[in-house]
Amino acid sequence: MNLSRAAWLRLLPFVAFMALLALRGMAPADGSWGFDTRWLYAANLVVVGGMLAVWWRDYGELARQNWPDLPETLLAVGVGLGVFVLWIHLDAPWMQIGEPTAAFVPVDGAGQLIWPLIVVRWLGAALLVPVMEELFWRSFLMRWVQSPVFEGVDPQRTGVKAVLLSTFVFMLAHPLWLAAIVAGLAYALLYRGTGRLWTAVIAHAVTNGALGAWVVASGQWQFW
Repeated sequence: MNLSRAAWLRLLPFVAFMALLALRGMAPADGSWGFDTRWLYAANLVVVGGMLAVWWRDYGELARQNWPDLPETLLAVGVGLGVFVLWIHLDAPWMQIGEPTAAFVPVDGAGQLIWPLIVVRWLGAALLVPVMEELFWRSFLMRWVQSPVFEGVDPQRTGVKAVLLSTFVFMLAHPLWLAAIVAGLAYALLYRGTGRLWTAVIAHAVTNGALGAWVVASGQWQFW
């Protein structure tokens, strides 16, 4: 399968993120690596964030002229909050597949919160992940399912097949499969409806940001 440069620029940050996630999942919790392996999450900010920064000008869908207007922004915020509320309630055992690849509990041996870890995790979830994932799942994959020459696909003309298939694969990457379907469809339909990827990014960022704040406040670390 021959992918264009544009495809690789949207695929590689996602691959790097998943590779680092897998590394954290394999890391022992006994300190035998000589450091607190929870800090491996910071590598995402450096590696994936660096990749996005270097290639930023190649992401035309994120250019200034594609910023959403105020009504679209408010819609995205509302969708993001709605997805957050549904996400924390769609956690019954039958709504889950497998376990998180790398659990993240930023608490020390005395049960105290480790705020530097929390800040790093929240920044990654609320700022980095939404951009990286929406570039891959919606801008690339959803449009690529519509046509391999995805760069020329108007997101507002993507069909049901593209929306559903990209959402299905998105679901497979999340243990809370039903919540992931809701989120994937919400972000995909925002992108399709407005034609602006930023609406999906904003909604995703609001969901993840609100979820992170709620997790820290409630101690429901399984959602992180």
